[in-house]
Amino acid sequence: MIGLISAALGVAGCLLVGNLLPEPQELRQPLPHNLASSDRQLKTSMGALFGSNYVPGNRVETLVNGVQIFPSMLRAIREARQTISFETYIYWRGAIAEEFANALSIKSQEGLSVKVLLDWAGSLPMDERLIKRMQDAGVEVVRFRPVAWYTIDRVNNRTHRKLLIVDGRVGFTGGVGIADEWKGDARSPNEWRDNHYRVEGPAAAEFQAAFAEHWIEATGELLLGDRFFPEIGPAGDRATQVVISSNLQRNVMHLMLMTALAAAQKNIRIATPYFVPDELTRQQLLEARKRGVDIQIIVPGPQTDARIVRKASRHLWGELLQAGVKISEYQPTFFHCKLVIVDDIWTSVGSTNIDDRALRLNDEANINLFDQKFASTQMALFEKDAAASRPYSFSDWQNRSASEKVSDWVSSLARSQI
Repeated sequence: MIGLISAALGVAGCLLVGNLLPEPQELRQPLPHNLASSDRQLKTSMGALFGSNYVPGNRVETLVNGVQIFPSMLRAIREARQTISFETYIYWRGAIAEEFANALSIKSQEGLSVKVLLDWAGSLPMDERLIKRMQDAGVEVVRFRPVAWYTIDRVNNRTHRKLLIVDGRVGFTGGVGIADEWKGDARSPNEWRDNHYRVEGPAAAEFQAAFAEHWIEATGELLLGDRFFPEIGPAGDRATQVVISSNLQRNVMHLMLMTALAAAQKNIRIATPYFVPDELTRQQLLEARKRGVDIQIIVPGPQTDARIVRKASRHLWGELLQAGVKISEYQPTFFHCKLVIVDDIWTSVGSTNIDDRALRLNDEANINLFDQKFASTQMALFEKDAAASRPYSFSDWQNRSASEKVSDWVSSLARSQI
């Protein structure tokens, strides 16, 4: 009996260690600057390597803060005619959670197929009463990768995607979760700052495919037919690439980011709530600085939902700041935007942060555009956020107190998991 217990503990220990170890990465050194952002082959290569190709004919609308995001998502739900597919990491409680549950329930009662996929870990704070309400109305509500003995090897691989697909024709992605923290217009610490994106056109099919990949894993049901994948004509003039990471392509987001950073000729703009870059990402940024690339990064300031992340991040800033990378901390509220812009032409937005958890552990979803007009819109938002941020200098970093330096270092030891 003691032997069996010891063996069981040994297996459990191995699984725990396996989950906590950083994921392996394909790259062993920074990518060379072989393809520049101005080289047409870069778009061709990235389209072939990462996710879908660049699908033409889309309309992409930028939604700023909950005041724009939630009404647009709810309007799409209320206008749905056949199917609603909704996948999210965060669905908590409060007025907006109630509103979404009600809207989804009504559409299900009208006879639509309404499927809701909630990450098991991210939705733990959710009011279970809302789940029951939706299920009683016929909504298919499923928890993704619940913890059980047969899923323990994947307990560290969550879905962090934020996807809403309506009638297979309109898709939403970005950073927002379903919680009152995102309501409003970032006017106070109670109203978080975030962007979300509405995509109408052929790229919506790629969103639906991403949802279908997780739905079959969670339920065994394969989504087929024109209800979920209708023929879609052009809705706009944006060529859009949809990139997803999953069990089968765990490092695709990391490779995509390294490729984009290596292509930079003039400037790189990064906005992220969780900036805990691995060694390769830091080296890729430093290589860009050697080429004279101007780099600006916006991260959260004192208002944050994860103090340990802020401290772990700060521990890694020294060589970046010394090399001339400009890092600023957003002041008004918690900053949750996820945005990378290279040379005012290539933009990536979605659910992905700049840390190990996003780049190599979680399942994520982003959209990429080689589009100067779209990049210009995102740059204007970036500059507005930068104006509300406090620059953090190399002398600031050097002059941290001894206790701050120690606590920052200790926090950084957990950087592969936070």
